[in-house]
Amino acid sequence: MNTGEKKSYQKVTLETKLLVVDQILTGHISNNLASKKYDVPRTTIAYWLRKYSTLVQQNNGMSKNDEIKKLKEKIEELEFQKDFQQDIIADMELITGVDMSKKSLPKTLAKEIELKKKQRIKENGSMDVLGYLNKHSTKESKLNKKKK
Repeated sequence: MNTGEKKSYQKVTLETKLLVVDQILTGHISNNLASKKYDVPRTTIAYWLRKYSTLVQQNNGMSKNDEIKKLKEKIEELEFQKDFQQDIIADMELITGVDMSKKSLPKTLAKEIELKKKQRIKENGSMDVLGYLNKHSTKESKLNKKKK
């Protein structure tokens, strides 16, 4: 075959296109093998894959805005869970006196928990190992009463 000649390919049916795309997406064959097996250029198969993924997105009916909204809701839910878990860890560290977060968690999370503990102590006093609340000293209580 001369280098200047283009190879001619036969027209491929929609069924064959979908079969090829499905086999590639499910991992049964690679793009290269599909190209050889079905006598179709790899670039054409890549085009089919792009077109198919666009078609699937349209059929799913989820617009970009819907997807963004759904992801924002998920982020909000996960942030709530993280905050709740940090509250539990902070309380446990205050009660037991053991700083578990510094040893076990990334620095940023450990810092957030440390801030929660400081806030709890500021609001409520501290807790001992048995979970009893240690109130601020009587001097502080008297000062707080005078301020009110």
